[in-house]
Order: sequence, then C-alpha cells, then structure tokens
Amino acid sequence: MRFRSPLRASLFVFVGWLGSVGVAGADAVTYWNNIALPAVVAGRPGPVGLLDLALIQAAVHDAVQSIEGRFEPYKVTIEGASGSPAAAAGAAAHQVLLGLYGATQAATLNAAWAAFLAANPGLVGDPGIAVGQQVATEILTLYRAAPSPAPDVRGCEDDLDGCQPGEWRPTPSYIGALPVPAPFSPMTAPWAGALTPFTLLRSDQFRREPPPPLISGRYVQEYNEVKARGAFASTALTELARTPEQTTFAYFWSDNFLTLWHRTLRTIVETRVPSMEIGDSARLFALASLAGGDAFITAWESKLHFNFWRPVTAIQEGDFDGNPKTDGDPDWQPLINTPPYPDYTSGANNLTGATTRCLALFFGTDRFDFTVTSSASQLTDPATRTRHFTHFSQAADEVVDARIMQGIHFRSGDADGRQQGERVALWVFKHFLRPVHGNR
Repeated sequence: MRFRSPLRASLFVFVGWLGSVGVAGADAVTYWNNIALPAVVAGRPGPVGLLDLALIQAAVHDAVQSIEGRFEPYKVTIEGASGSPAAAAGAAAHQVLLGLYGATQAATLNAAWAAFLAANPGLVGDPGIAVGQQVATEILTLYRAAPSPAPDVRGCEDDLDGCQPGEWRPTPSYIGALPVPAPFSPMTAPWAGALTPFTLLRSDQFRREPPPPLISGRYVQEYNEVKARGAFASTALTELARTPEQTTFAYFWSDNFLTLWHRTLRTIVETRVPSMEIGDSARLFALASLAGGDAFITAWESKLHFNFWRPVTAIQEGDFDGNPKTDGDPDWQPLINTPPYPDYTSGANNLTGATTRCLALFFGTDRFDFTVTSSASQLTDPATRTRHFTHFSQAADEVVDARIMQGIHFRSGDADGRQQGERVALWVFKHFLRPVHGNR
C-alpha cells in the first residue's frame, strides 16, 4: 500500500526545519526518513546519530512486518497485528523519534505526524497505528547511550606529554588558509567502540591488521600521497598534485555522510524504483541503517585500539618520526578540517562501504544507475552538487580517494575502513531481516 504524501502547503509551518519533502513517489518509509534525519542531526549530532537511525528504521521495518510477515523482524513482532502498513510505519517512526528527542523536538515531530494524517485521513484510527507504537516502545529499550560520565580521550598533547610517533593527538581546526587553529578537541564518542553492536557478535569482529609501520615503504608512499594531494594548497608540480577538478570532487565528499547516504537511499527508492512495496523499502532502510550503526561501532573500536595519528600531525612531525624518507612540513594544512578522532580506520569509508554493499546485495547487482547529491557548503556551482554513478562500488571507490584529497586520511585507513563496512553489510544481509517462506 502506498500513501499520499502531505501537500506542501501543510508543511510550510515547519518546512525550514524539515528541509524539502518530496511528494511524487514518496511512501511512508521515505517520508519518515526525511523527517528523521534533521531530528537526528539536531538531537545527537555527528556519527553517533547513526545509532539512533538504526533504531528508527528497525522499528519501521518491524512494524510493517508485524502486519505483512514477509521478512524476519529485527527484534519485535506484534502477534495478531492488523491494519495499514503505512500507518504502522509512520507511527513507529514518530514514536521512536519522540522517545529519543521528545524533550526538545516534540512540537516539530507532532506537527509532522499531524500533517501525515491530514494528508491521509484514511489512516486516522487505523489499527496499524497501535502496532507501530507498540513496536516503538520495545525498540526504544535497545537505545545505545553514552556512559555517564563519558570518558574524555584527549590523546597526548606533544612530545613532552608522552606522545610517541604514530600516536593520535588532538588536531587543529584551521580558519581558512590562516594558520590560526581553534582549540583542540578531545576524541568524539570514545565510548562508541565498546558498545554492543546491533547485529555483530562483538565490536572487534572485523578489526583489520594494524596500519603500515612508520618505517615501511608503504607508509612513505601513503605519506607522500596525502602530503601532495591533500594539502590546502596542493600546487606542487608533481604527478600527485591535486587538480581543480579533484578539489571540487574532494569538497563534494565533505558533506555529512549520515545525511548524504540516507538522502541517496530516498532518491533511489522514490525515483529509480518508485513501485517498490513498502515492506521492501522498509527492509532496505533497516538493513542499511543497522549496517551503518555497526560500521560506526566497528570503526570506533579500531580508532581507539590502533590510536593512529592523522596526516596533519604526521606531516607536521615528519622530521621526527624515525623515518628519514618522510620530509616534514610544520606549516602543512589539510584541504578540510580534520575530525577529532584517530585516522585508522575511516568512519566515512566504513559507512560508505556498508551502505553501497547493502544496496548491491539488496538489488542483487553492483551495476545500478543512481545519483548522489551533496550539500557541502564549498560547492557554489549547482552543477557540481550531483554526481552520477553506474555502479555502487564506483561511489565507494570515490570516497576512498576523496578522503586522501581532503588531507584527512592515509590510504590504508580509507581502504581498510571500506572493507570493514562491506563485511559488516554482508553479515547483516546474511543474518538479519531475511525473507520468510520464499519471499524476496
């Protein structure tokens, strides 16, 4: 069953907060995902929001499947459930969002629910609403919270503070091209790697081998690559220098990956597969979100375990790392600001690997025409905001290169992070939300 999306006029009172709401081709899953994203970004910003998205989309899936029974639930099945799957999906999303952020966002979330029902009056009083609400109540018990008090991992500050070559330390946030760093920040969410995963057996299940040793030839190669291609002003006359087109490409992939990939999922469902049944779209979003949540936990477990330094530190300290082949530059700056957590492995590539592999597994092929749209502030030309791909893996390839051209990762952190995310996705797809009775 598909539902009528709310008229734009009914959304004007809160459209600034929600962003653009698609009308044509939308279903309850994509509608509520569009509501959820800004709520998550405001409620638990940064990569930690992936944990909340996993709960939201798992609740939507379980609510729909309590009625349809085509796919295994993630955690909750309501016996004897009946009603509209669209009503169940909307009620589940709305109720989880209220449970997560109701203290500060109740008015906006309730306005979205009112608009949903106003545009679809046939759902008012539908028994599916109670199904979705009951599922949400049970799913909320799975909330992944930060410990109190949360640990404050600042890393070492300098050599006098016990820093060793290769160890992560807080990195500067530069103001434009001026060497004026903002205060250094401690590691974001150092507790996340110790969380119980949503689907994995343990957080280190797909931990990779250590990053290349500082004395290795591979490290020298990766060091020189990011030093040349990832510099704020990459003007060296070498084959590794970043071109203007590559700079635009690097800025494209500097968007918030949480919103970028969910925006892409909605685009695929609404424009490439507009006839997709609600149970299938709910499953796709749940698979991608559970994999995304566990990819985040996986990446953070690796970051804290290996504690490997970022390129900005490595290059500025290059003359003191024990390797005579790494020429240091104390004034070197990356193209974009370095996030406040260690290099290895890349969280963006974990998430991208998980999402693109989920999509390939779901559709049964890596070959798929789709577009990705970026909202990165550096892209002033609208023509540069959209990139077209013919394979899911093609987008994942780009993210590996982009994080190097941004100057914030070594290649090993990117490539190994991508592989971690892909393995997480395969695990989720093989063990969770599987078809029941031969359904696909």
